[in-house]
Amino acid sequence: MIARAQDGTLLAARLLLAAALLPTGIARALNVSGFALTLAGSGMPFPNATATAAVVVQVFGPLALLLGVLPRLTGLALAAFAAVTAVVLHAFWQYAGPAAVAERTLMLADLGLAGGFLIYALTGPGAWSWQGWRAGQTAERPSPKRAPAQSTGKGSTARGGAKKAAGRSAARAAA
Repeated sequence: MIARAQDGTLLAARLLLAAALLPTGIARALNVSGFALTLAGSGMPFPNATATAAVVVQVFGPLALLLGVLPRLTGLALAAFAAVTAVVLHAFWQYAGPAAVAERTLMLADLGLAGGFLIYALTGPGAWSWQGWRAGQTAERPSPKRAPAQSTGKGSTARGGAKKAAGRSAARAAA
């Protein structure tokens, strides 16, 4: 019962974390050139490449998060993206008054997302994910059984005896 509740909570957390990035990623994907112009206006070097990379991370990262594919890689990549976004786009120290407060709030929100992505990278997606489904599929597969070794003759008995002695501790094998 507790395991199902934990898996449900992990699924809800994945949905909420993905909801924080996916809508913005889709909007930016529909207007990459406009996003690149915004980045160029803020002084970002290589704005077209940066905009394209950000769109790829903001669209495919949350999709991998939703499905539970490659949780460590996805979590670490999204955490790095959120942390870089926080520092680069929300430099509150460059503002004064209410604008500084708003930018600081946005920066802390992005850093909070980075923390959530790091927790995801450490805990994994849970059983209700692609990874959990794959783990269930491999666990259900029967392992091939080996036939017991048949010992006939003097040579195979000696080999069988040597194998048994090798498996024991050195003190017991010597006795």
